[in-house]
Amino acid sequence: MDVILLRKNRMDAANRLTLNGFTAAALALAIFGLMPLLALYAGYHWGANRAELSPEQVAAALHAELAEQRAQVEEVRRVAQENVNALARRLGQMQAHVIRLDALGHHLTQAAQLDGGEFDFENPPGIGGPESTIAEAIPPHDFMKMLDDLALQIEDRSVQLGVLENLIMNRNLMAEVLPAGRPITSGWMSSSYGTRTDPFSGRRVYHNGVDFAGKEGSDVVALGSGVVTFAGRRGGYGKLVEINHGNGYVTRYAHHKEILVEVGETVKRGQVIALLGSTGRSTGPHVHLEVLRDGKVVNPIQYVRASR
Repeated sequence: MDVILLRKNRMDAANRLTLNGFTAAALALAIFGLMPLLALYAGYHWGANRAELSPEQVAAALHAELAEQRAQVEEVRRVAQENVNALARRLGQMQAHVIRLDALGHHLTQAAQLDGGEFDFENPPGIGGPESTIAEAIPPHDFMKMLDDLALQIEDRSVQLGVLENLIMNRNLMAEVLPAGRPITSGWMSSSYGTRTDPFSGRRVYHNGVDFAGKEGSDVVALGSGVVTFAGRRGGYGKLVEINHGNGYVTRYAHHKEILVEVGETVKRGQVIALLGSTGRSTGPHVHLEVLRDGKVVNPIQYVRASR
């Protein structure tokens, strides 16, 4: 195959390039193969120019994009509102907990008879200091951490106050069960503890309790809270009530006209347990009181004189 190369100057002679058969075939294939690609590119470029959007179409596309952005903003607002509502609920719960703690604090202050200045639940704790020169907004995650720390502090305070309440209740319970006061609501002490002249034999004998005289049928009350371990007749005691107060304390009340409690019954301090009488070895209406500690009779007068 011969290829003739022409020169720009007509006066110059043309050059002839001779190609063998294989080279000529490859060159022809390359030329004819590029022609469809060139045609495809030209068609695409022509179609793209013809496919330009109209103003109405551009406006519609912008409206669609704005609608999508509005939906995204509404979703963000909804999530933010849910977070705000969650924070509000959490703050409300914490405030309610603080109110309960304040009420418990008032109860403990009154029960323990503490000075209001020592344990004040009405006013916030005193805090302060010089104003900082740098004031920065609290990031949301730091705010949540502050809430978590406050919740832990409140929980710790609640536990400590609960322990304090239990201690005070136990102290009050011990004071309630310890025998104290008089076994009658009206009357007088007619015989003391210790050596005395027996009213029946006239001999000097040891009196294991104290006697309180009064009007027959008047109230006989328990000196402390406890459980009735005996209620019935017992020899010279006549009609007897025995109460176990725990911690080794037992009290006995004798010579009743009528017993108002039963064995196994729980009684409280000041509760009426019998009516004053003169049953058993007795010269008249009175109640014979005995106090036992760890199984041994002790002088009841120290408990009689104890403050209620």
